[in-house]
Amino acid sequence: MASPVSVPYQSFIQIDRNLDCSVYLQISNQLINAIQRGFLTAGTKLPGTRTLGNLLQIHRNTIVAAYDELHAQGWVDMRPNQGTFVLVKSDDKPYKIRSAQQNQLAVYPSSTGYSFRKSILLDNPFEHSACEYVFNDGIPDIRLTQIDHLSSLYSANLKRKSNHKKLGYYNHDGSEYFKKNLSNYLNLSRGLHISKDNILITRSTEMSVYIASEILLSAGELVLVGEMSYFSVNMIFQKSGAHIMSVPIDEEGIDVDAVREICERQQVRMLYITPHHHYPTTVTLSAERRIALLDLASQFGFIILEDDYDYDFHYDKAPVLPLASADTNGMVVYIGSFGKSLAPGFRTGFIVAPQNLMIEMRKHLGIIDRQGDIMMEQVLGEMIEEGDIHRYLKKSLKVYQERRDYFASLLEQHLHEYLDFRKPSGGLAVWATWKQPINLLQLSRSCARNNLFIPRTLLYQNVSITATRLGFGHFTTAEMEESIAILYQAVLSQQ
Repeated sequence: MASPVSVPYQSFIQIDRNLDCSVYLQISNQLINAIQRGFLTAGTKLPGTRTLGNLLQIHRNTIVAAYDELHAQGWVDMRPNQGTFVLVKSDDKPYKIRSAQQNQLAVYPSSTGYSFRKSILLDNPFEHSACEYVFNDGIPDIRLTQIDHLSSLYSANLKRKSNHKKLGYYNHDGSEYFKKNLSNYLNLSRGLHISKDNILITRSTEMSVYIASEILLSAGELVLVGEMSYFSVNMIFQKSGAHIMSVPIDEEGIDVDAVREICERQQVRMLYITPHHHYPTTVTLSAERRIALLDLASQFGFIILEDDYDYDFHYDKAPVLPLASADTNGMVVYIGSFGKSLAPGFRTGFIVAPQNLMIEMRKHLGIIDRQGDIMMEQVLGEMIEEGDIHRYLKKSLKVYQERRDYFASLLEQHLHEYLDFRKPSGGLAVWATWKQPINLLQLSRSCARNNLFIPRTLLYQNVSITATRLGFGHFTTAEMEESIAILYQAVLSQQ
């Protein structure tokens, strides 16, 4: 048994008066930690309350409270006229005392004591930078959202007595009210013919793809994607064990003849497409090819996973209706995001599919997102019913169209000698191919030195193509001017 005065209590009891946790609980928790790790062996007599108080320079009553807490939790035995002792374990085997210098109690273990599976497929591809200006792949400008109005809607729903029962109710199936309004919204805006029973509410497009992959894909099955496709979705397919094969993309979208040739040679399980604005090239799948793909899916029995990426952001003419609107054989699973023009916390994802698939998808959603967000869905449902979502989108579309036009004019004015691009009919990004050989990684590093960050996920360079996806939606006109000026100077430095 160690003497109370020989144990280095000050080495493993550290008091922080800025914490919300009371001092006596800090002491008791750290003493418990010391017992668990073997710093205080079974049978060790703890210092008297006055002695430990003087040692730690705190009031004796605080130590009394800490010892009482230890006794209440069963860690010590308080013997009258003898003192406080660490309880002996049931197996009566004393701990081996350790040196405080060998094992610092204040440091959490740097690694596990067990092995586990590691994935290189899911390494985070996203980069961050402290640069003032950043190109992204086309995200909305949060500064355009009416935060005060959104927060007032949410607050009103929390205070509404009729909603109080919903706050304590776990409902991974989602708000019936929201699903009803969302189905109406999708029927009107996308030409669908669905009811609320055909909708699953998710947190994001990526969650939608993950759930679909878990149910629809098995290891070794073939998934077709565009020659250049959304990297996060590809990571999900690879995680499911599927084999990915790319299909050429041209000015009319995915090459349907190439899809047919692959289907005639081998079994295809799924085709993933973003037909409205293909990621990353922004091209729109032609009407003729849409019909052809639906025919191929019915003929060869593969699933079309249709992502309505950037469907709401269309400027020059009415958007082309999705494949799901013309699907009569149940071959299309339609996924997307709702509220992209709102603040990030007010956005949600969805899946549209036949009811038999919905039953299985709800099972999987119940495992990974049992609680859901019933209040947020109530707010979004009201925004649809009251027409707020239409007003938000109409107002933001006007701004984004002006930004697209100005961004395209800047590219034409400063970089027409170096870049080929076409002003996109929708979306929040421009796809630009470089006319002359240029090292895009070096270009990115040069821009970063001048306060402009271009992530690697926007750089496309191989033996056949050198291109860049440049988001403009989050820039004001002044920010565009500065960013293009930095990019232009970086190009000149490589000539």
